[in-house]
Amino acid sequence: MYDVSTRKRALALVGQGRSLNSVSKETGISRAAIRAWRTRIKPLPRMQVAPCVRCRPTPEQPEDAGAYSYLLGLYLGDGCISACADRRTGHFLRIACADAWPGLIDACEAAMRSVNPGKSAYRVQAQGYVSVVGYSSHWPCLFPQHGPGKKHERSITLAPWQQEIVDAHPWEFIRGLIHSDGCRITNWTTRLVAGERKRYEYPRYFFTNLSSDIIRLFTKALDHVGVEWRQANARNISVARRASVALMDEHVGPKH
Repeated sequence: MYDVSTRKRALALVGQGRSLNSVSKETGISRAAIRAWRTRIKPLPRMQVAPCVRCRPTPEQPEDAGAYSYLLGLYLGDGCISACADRRTGHFLRIACADAWPGLIDACEAAMRSVNPGKSAYRVQAQGYVSVVGYSSHWPCLFPQHGPGKKHERSITLAPWQQEIVDAHPWEFIRGLIHSDGCRITNWTTRLVAGERKRYEYPRYFFTNLSSDIIRLFTKALDHVGVEWRQANARNISVARRASVALMDEHVGPKH
């Protein structure tokens, strides 16, 4: 599925006197498609996709900002964007979700369908996990953090419009990060009470990421909603205070 701007670029190359074969090799678009566009450049109604909100003359935010904030958290944790290896010019967004959390997989797919301009997503089963996948030529527009190399080896910052969404929907962003690279666990300790050693259990949340930038985005969101945290080490954030754990339980909860 190619948008009108892609079709116009291909036809412009043909208009420069280039052969269909050379344009096809350069763009990855089949000669048959380019030939057909000479008589009809607009996609058929059944194939038309809503335009990307970031590519409009006046860029806008995604319609479902809450779903976007959640998907952004998932992407920063366990997601990647890759160019198509075949003759299409779009990209795949993949989010890895463990088989142990079917509710998380459902939430991820729902968010991806909502955010994807094409309103589509599907699942690919692997050993021990599911990749939730969506195809679109506009993922790099929607997630400008996309780039070569691993996330923790490059700078990760939010665009101003993304920060506005996260500020408006901080819990969705926090939930996405916890669902990707976090967990809720029960710790225990023992104390001596009246000469008798007793065991005490208490819940806490952990978030682990190799990127100091992503750690910073996570703790900034926690500060925004009033959750107290501490940095256990360079890549681990802990939330253990009772009131803060209660807040996290109310808005995030354990994976399911």
